[in-house]
Amino acid sequence: MALSFRHRGGHAHPTARFTSDRLRKPVRYGFLFVATLMCAYSQENAAPTAASQNAGLPATSPPTIDKRIFGVLPNYRTTDSSLPYQRISPRQKMSIAAKDSFDWTLSLVAAGYGGLGQLTDQNPSFGQGAKGYANRFARAYADQVIGNVLAEGVVPIVLHEDPRYFRLGQGSFWRRVGYASSRVLVTRTDSGGMRFNYSEVVGNSLAVGISNAYYPGNRNLGANFQKLTIQVSTDAFTNVLKEFWPDIKRKLPWRHPGN
Repeated sequence: MALSFRHRGGHAHPTARFTSDRLRKPVRYGFLFVATLMCAYSQENAAPTAASQNAGLPATSPPTIDKRIFGVLPNYRTTDSSLPYQRISPRQKMSIAAKDSFDWTLSLVAAGYGGLGQLTDQNPSFGQGAKGYANRFARAYADQVIGNVLAEGVVPIVLHEDPRYFRLGQGSFWRRVGYASSRVLVTRTDSGGMRFNYSEVVGNSLAVGISNAYYPGNRNLGANFQKLTIQVSTDAFTNVLKEFWPDIKRKLPWRHPGN
């Protein structure tokens, strides 16, 4: 799912802008710091890999990829890079986009972005109170749906690219972080080759452009580039979560042995 924090236009008064800047950075960096610690912990204390455990034994089926990270975040488009590549159909691509776009957690994401926008008075023309919050919630929800449908469904179909994240699952911590982050710029084609990830960049660029239609205020090139940068960076971060989630899951205290 495209989780993003997009700076919205509007000429907020100096106090609102100062409050927004003070809140945005701690939230963003705090989230990144906590997740990085969890990833580092799982890597440092990881159980022996399947390859070392099963050396000399017959090959077994790879573990099933969880469809939710922490039991909440959608993880429908993650697969194992060690498996032989099999292309997916246009219908399957749209299915992935639809699942991410209309998952129940999208309402929580939109509610969070709407609340933050309300708190920092982004787009003052929306007002405050219930009406202002409803405006911000609806637009935040539309951001997520449009971005997912374009970047995971429509553009990959048109450009014959694969929208899935192919989890590496092995190697050093930093190698895996670099790999996961770089997948927003590198993707697989339907033929199994590698190339620049046009779906990510073009799809999200189109979504940012469309958002100008329902966000008043700053619609200049600089503001749009900032939105796109934040979106792509957020997608890179979610790829890191997808890469390390199985390692984190093995260390959860409530995990049952054998699961």
